[in-house]
Amino acid sequence: MGTPAPPYGPQFGHGYAFPHPPPPDPPELPEPASRWPAWPWWYGPAAMGIAFMGTLIVVAVIAAIATAAGAKDVSNSKGFLQFGTIAQELIFVAVAVFLAARTVRPRLWHFGLRPARFWPTVGWAALGFAVYWVLAIVYSALVSSNSDQKTLEDLGTKDGKAWLVGAALVVITCAPVAEELFFRGFFYRALRTRLPVALAAIADGALFGGIHVGSTPAEVLPVLMILGVIFCLVYERTGTLFSTICLHALNNTLAFGVSTHEWAVGGAVGGLTIGGAILAARLLSAHPAPRGRSAMAPNPGRT
Repeated sequence: MGTPAPPYGPQFGHGYAFPHPPPPDPPELPEPASRWPAWPWWYGPAAMGIAFMGTLIVVAVIAAIATAAGAKDVSNSKGFLQFGTIAQELIFVAVAVFLAARTVRPRLWHFGLRPARFWPTVGWAALGFAVYWVLAIVYSALVSSNSDQKTLEDLGTKDGKAWLVGAALVVITCAPVAEELFFRGFFYRALRTRLPVALAAIADGALFGGIHVGSTPAEVLPVLMILGVIFCLVYERTGTLFSTICLHALNNTLAFGVSTHEWAVGGAVGGLTIGGAILAARLLSAHPAPRGRSAMAPNPGRT
């Protein structure tokens, strides 16, 4: 018989269990392995209702305070309209983040705030924007609009440079960022846990156009609905919300310039907004843009 084998095991200071710690239970996957969060589909409509009611309450409180302080005709005040619009956008984003946290701790990439390959993203965004303008031109040729949109004028674009710049920041910077975070980053993404791309995009686009009732002529609302659908499709294809933030800012810049003829102010604010979005995408930690089904969602529906 040969020499017996040396003792083997952790009790002898070497072997299969020393010095390696036991694996985690269950094993943890790296963060990029998780794709889209599994927000329930009804989170989107619920967030819309909560944010709408919250906005009514906050605006009513602000109006009451302003009236008590001696302000007259508060509802037509440009300062009240600018501040109220910003408050509304912040409330919508806050409600989205609050509900998202009920499922999983929110991360920026959950809302689509992640980098993507630059030139493919630019290409898909340009294609989507071109399709939108073709459809908008066709629609305008079929449906004429004689209504004047007074939204920008109500925000004070004709009352001096300070009010003009303030209105540009509200329309070109605040609105695109907040609305894309809510409508595409949260509302559309929640619908995608249950609905296919087409149905989720149509539902999101219809609501996006619907929130402009009152501030936009009725015959223009279908154009905004089309824009909302296009934004959803671009977001779905690129996997980054920065693509639609840039498109939204570009579209609002064009609308601002056409309505006010203040192309220098609109162009400067629009350029800073788009440039800031591109820079933010470059600074964020890289997460691969999701494709197909979510690893976290139980049943995202047909794609």
